Amino acid sequence: MALKSPPVLFGLLARISRRTFSTSNALASKPVTVRDALNQAIDEEMERDDKVFVLGEEVAQYDGAYKVTRGLWKKYGDRRVIDTPITEIGFAGIAVGAAFAGLKPICEFMTFNFSMQAIDHIINSAAKTFYMSAGGVPVPIVFRGPNGAAAGVAAQHSQCFGAWYSHCPGLKVIMPYSSEDAKGLLKAAIRDPDPVVFLEDEILYGLQFPMSDEALSSDFVLPIGKAKIEREGSHITLVCAGKATDTALQAANELAGKGIECEVINLRTIRPLDFDTIARSIAKTHHLITVEQGWPQSGIGAEICARVMESSAFFELDAPVWRVTGADVPMPYARSLETLALPRPPDVVAAATSVLANKIANEAAI
Repeated sequence: MALKSPPVLFGLLARISRRTFSTSNALASKPVTVRDALNQAIDEEMERDDKVFVLGEEVAQYDGAYKVTRGLWKKYGDRRVIDTPITEIGFAGIAVGAAFAGLKPICEFMTFNFSMQAIDHIINSAAKTFYMSAGGVPVPIVFRGPNGAAAGVAAQHSQCFGAWYSHCPGLKVIMPYSSEDAKGLLKAAIRDPDPVVFLEDEILYGLQFPMSDEALSSDFVLPIGKAKIEREGSHITLVCAGKATDTALQAANELAGKGIECEVINLRTIRPLDFDTIARSIAKTHHLITVEQGWPQSGIGAEICARVMESSAFFELDAPVWRVTGADVPMPYARSLETLALPRPPDVVAAATSVLANKIANEAAI
């Protein structure tokens, strides 16, 4: 039997957790695609700070492979929106060097799968130089682009790099879900003095999410390292980020029809990880599932499980933590197999039902 928090503590935790909800007025919101939210963030920060510039493949005259940089070349010109050759190791190195010199580059990878060509610059130069210079050389750079599975692009274009980059000290790693996430967190990343890996999702680019007048403002910035409770619940906690948040929310809707209320936590930031929000939720629900598109071994969910076991949150659990992940295989090209290789809402529903099995059986017997 897990140790339970006293009612007074529950009340305190509930009040604290409510502060993580967006205070946006839904009635005053405007639908904005994730693509346009990212574009707004870059435009506003380039206008605010002339040290900010963009470079990457097709970011200028073509408006970006996914049109995230649409209109920026016409507005800011060749000096601040720079088309590069197809050589990630080359332009990533230029970007890191520019950051060393005091500029604020936004380095776009057409897909983060190609960032492997530039891994030495990201890990050995960007992530470590501030430490190795005893704080003398900050590296204010953002590496951004689509991450994870798209559709029909097979094994070499479908990997999630959240766990890869969050393993490295010196990097901050962000994985936005909604348009509000995308804009507020990208602006924060551009302003941050440290290197940030900003992992977007191609499948989400064209989706519209409501944005309040506050979020549409040029002053809107979200804090790095703070999760958001997308849905409040009392029976089980679902922790996710990026596209997996959509999977978790769909599963939560289905489970609600069965009388199971899920608390869905959108991490937003993978490193630093907002473990406090996770722990508070576990103290309320006493059950936990992690959802991610990446592979299971050494994944984001595995890290969360380890932190739970190493903290007092472990004693709040009534059942083992369950991970819902991508299949432990290279991504298949066949559409039918690709679907099975990624976590789906039915997978989360099945996991929640299994985790809560004893609780459901006990309540049925009463």
